[in-house]
Amino acid sequence: MFAALAYAWLTMELLGNGVNIVLVLIGFGLLVAVHEFGHFIAAKWAGVRVDSFAVGMGPVLVSYRTGVGVRLGSTEPLILKQTGKRTIELSDSEMERLNLGETEYSLRALPLGGFVRMLGQDDLHPTAASSDARSYNKVPVWKRMIIVSGGVTLNIAMAILLFVISFMVGVRFEAPVVGAVVPTAAAAVAGIQAGDLVVAIDGTPVSTFADLQIAAAMAKPSEPLHVTVERTVAGSKKQITLDVTARQDALAGVMSIGIAPAASTRLVDDNEALPFLFGALTRAGFWNHAPDGMPSDHAWGIQGESATRETFAQSFHGGTLLAVNRSAATTYDALDRAARSSSGQPITTRWNFPSQGEVDIAVECAPIWQVLEHTNKPATATIDYEPGLLGISPLVRIGRVLESSPAKGSLQDGDVILRAGELAGPRQMEFRIELSKHAGREIAMRVLRDGVEVETAPRVGRDGKLGVEVGFAWETPLIAQPFAVTGAAPGVATAVAPLDLMPLTRIDSVNGHSIGTWTDFFRATMNFVSETPASSDLVVVFTPPTPSARAESSTILVDAVQRQQLATLGWRSALGPEWFSPAEVVLTAGGDPLKAIGMGFTETKKMVLLTYLTLDRLFRGTVGVSQLRGPVGIVHIGTRVADRGTTYLLFFLAMISVNLAVVNFLPIPIADGGLMVFLIYEKLRGRPPSPSFQNGAMVAGLVLVGLLFAVTFYNDVMRLVS
Repeated sequence: MFAALAYAWLTMELLGNGVNIVLVLIGFGLLVAVHEFGHFIAAKWAGVRVDSFAVGMGPVLVSYRTGVGVRLGSTEPLILKQTGKRTIELSDSEMERLNLGETEYSLRALPLGGFVRMLGQDDLHPTAASSDARSYNKVPVWKRMIIVSGGVTLNIAMAILLFVISFMVGVRFEAPVVGAVVPTAAAAVAGIQAGDLVVAIDGTPVSTFADLQIAAAMAKPSEPLHVTVERTVAGSKKQITLDVTARQDALAGVMSIGIAPAASTRLVDDNEALPFLFGALTRAGFWNHAPDGMPSDHAWGIQGESATRETFAQSFHGGTLLAVNRSAATTYDALDRAARSSSGQPITTRWNFPSQGEVDIAVECAPIWQVLEHTNKPATATIDYEPGLLGISPLVRIGRVLESSPAKGSLQDGDVILRAGELAGPRQMEFRIELSKHAGREIAMRVLRDGVEVETAPRVGRDGKLGVEVGFAWETPLIAQPFAVTGAAPGVATAVAPLDLMPLTRIDSVNGHSIGTWTDFFRATMNFVSETPASSDLVVVFTPPTPSARAESSTILVDAVQRQQLATLGWRSALGPEWFSPAEVVLTAGGDPLKAIGMGFTETKKMVLLTYLTLDRLFRGTVGVSQLRGPVGIVHIGTRVADRGTTYLLFFLAMISVNLAVVNFLPIPIADGGLMVFLIYEKLRGRPPSPSFQNGAMVAGLVLVGLLFAVTFYNDVMRLVS
């Protein structure tokens, strides 16, 4: 019987190292072998003759048969040459006379499944039968049911065992603590805050951040989740229950409430993130940096020539934040608190880098901008707000062009987008939409590169992306297309709406303070709010983008509501929580085997229910087809999981084992569940379904499985190339 492939819903991107790939393939091979061994031992128990037990599909690499021994390739050609018959055609007496074992055990080239071939049973020919007393079709229906369910039973047992082993040692998970809330997302609307500890969802205790993500992904549309959080208020901890209605996340393809896990003090060490981390550390002032206000006789930042993007991955990753303002730091929250009270001044920190030892770094602060929500957001948009102030936001900036980018050679790191297609000064949402319209072809652009305007025509990938890091041009005081209104429809007029500003207008000064960057604009505006509480006139000098234009003084009227909104803003660390590894919690039985067994059974039950629930949400449309994973995708996930340690790899394989069991027992022709349906019919009616029906169902099952393979393979490849 063919072992159906497991389809994981987890989301990772790149292959791990070669050792991890081997570990994961061995693990998957073990799960398949266990599944098929379940069929095998059940068939042997029932007295059915088993011709072949195979792990993998395709050509035979190595095989073993009693009387022949170990052999490269299959034992079949040798037996056919000696006897003139295929092994399956030899009678038991002939096999005994030739001293041959009835079963060939083989390892095959493609680690994509496995099978057990029995006399009188063939997945691809459901009406196959044999008159031999030891054939599959001759044993009673109830014994055939045990044979069919043997693989699923052993997979469930294997999952329980792996879960027990994992919990005996302890498995690290992301802690169920909210680290960041996406502005305008469901969690923000409901009142969830950074730092909240999620303790329960709909009354069910939450142990890990993944529990919260899964609950959101599996939520019914328009039906709120009752999320209970523990929050520190005035020095004491209180539990609050909030109603949060999950929304479809267009990028993720699943329902989401828009939160990120809390961060630890350890920088991310993901190989894919390291090049981007270098840029983040550079902006935060990590390299040879002695900012204003800090003692000039002190060595601030990492010194030397080695702090380059090319050598960073080998020399400077693995850093850990040790102290903030000379106080020990245990979580990222220490840096966040210091930034909020910094008034925008650099924060004194101490770090440890494996290659550098302990280093003092003055971490820069960045503004917490207003959330300018798009009032009319197209259905194809993947973001719904821009950061900015008073209705104006910065231009789009290319942070880094990936080596695999179709735009490499046309765009460069640091390019500021002045025009994309026909859009002058596009906001980020509009920029992304315009790219999607040019998927698979070139798009005309004008960029600002090292102070010079350059015309270029990068090619957009077939996925509607450039393969670049997209950010904001905070160092360039030019504005994108201004907002006339923001917020939910019909929207609220912005403070700059009456000025009718053009995109690409330059901000020159605010209340007499010269503006060189958006941070200057933020600081001058915040000073206006705090220093002139009785004034509503913010005097700003703008230069329009027209030829020979002169600077023009304008007055922005800031009313009481807008002033109050500005007063809530502040400062954050330029190095955000996304650049730190998540805070973790360890789930363990504490060495108690009985507790570990209980945890193993509980986790297995949860995974069975979750798999069925995922299928339900897939048909409902709240889980996207794009989230399905095939063999390549599962290996991607597994190799990344292997980086998190042996116990997490065992936990992952346990989940796949449950998934394999559930998917295999679905009532799909060619799968074990479909065969069970046929047997139930035969038991009730006294005869099997007609040959024509079985053949038709088999063809339908093959088509369904083929389509599933095609979809998942496409998903996996697209993730690789993008």
